[in-house]
Amino acid sequence: METNLRTLGPKEAKTVLTFREQGRSVVRTADLIDILGNEQSARKVTRNLLRKGWLTRLVGGRYLFLPPEHGPENLGENNALALASAVVEPAYVGWWAAASYHNFTTQKPTTICVATRRQLSSRSIEGNEIRFVKVVERKFFGFRAYNLYGREATISLPAKTVADCVDHPDLAGGVAEVTRIVHGAMSNTDVTEIVDAALRMKSTALLQRLGFLIDLVGWKWPESQRSRLHTAIPKSARTVFGRAKREEGDVGYVATWGLIVHARSSDLLADVPRVKKVAPI
Repeated sequence: METNLRTLGPKEAKTVLTFREQGRSVVRTADLIDILGNEQSARKVTRNLLRKGWLTRLVGGRYLFLPPEHGPENLGENNALALASAVVEPAYVGWWAAASYHNFTTQKPTTICVATRRQLSSRSIEGNEIRFVKVVERKFFGFRAYNLYGREATISLPAKTVADCVDHPDLAGGVAEVTRIVHGAMSNTDVTEIVDAALRMKSTALLQRLGFLIDLVGWKWPESQRSRLHTAIPKSARTVFGRAKREEGDVGYVATWGLIVHARSSDLLADVPRVKKVAPI
């Protein structure tokens, strides 16, 4: 009779117990070779542990270990953020998935975007679509490990999440969703930390969008932080936010931030609670 129980042979048990004693979460082929003494045994045990649900393949030679605490049945790993952040190091879950984790939005993205220092192809792991985004060094900061149901997942900090989403609306659901995210951050995120992160990223377009969106959602922010953004934006800078071409009813040119907004304020604020009109700019 077929069974879905996670059984173990002698060498498999030795490997699992060793990983459990070491408190390992991510393991490599080299780790199994060290335990079993030769590559042939390691590869056979790896195949068996994958089949029986003790390991989940992340990328070539790198696996997520599913310890005995996951139960006796082969149910796989359903902690999508932990899976995504474990594929490569260094890396962090960012943009829309991070905004959802921090409760800046109620939307759940279908693809998890992971910031990395080297380019990797997108992949599906345990039914989760994961996209890897190569990030330049000056923008690769502002993240830490969070405990998610017993697993560690490296996710961008709240302030950096906001800055990342404003920097790349295309990775955060688009301009209306980014507006919602900025509004969602108002209640428990320090605007000074967001400005700090944005200035460190050295992107004029990011600074222009951030200033406009903070004003748009009605965030009452200190004049000192507003001045910091203004000072860092060249007076001649002009950036488009929204569609490629302007349409009737769009916000248009916002002189305060040097931003050309190709979107209607009603569309940007459509999913933002309690905000009915553009705040004075």
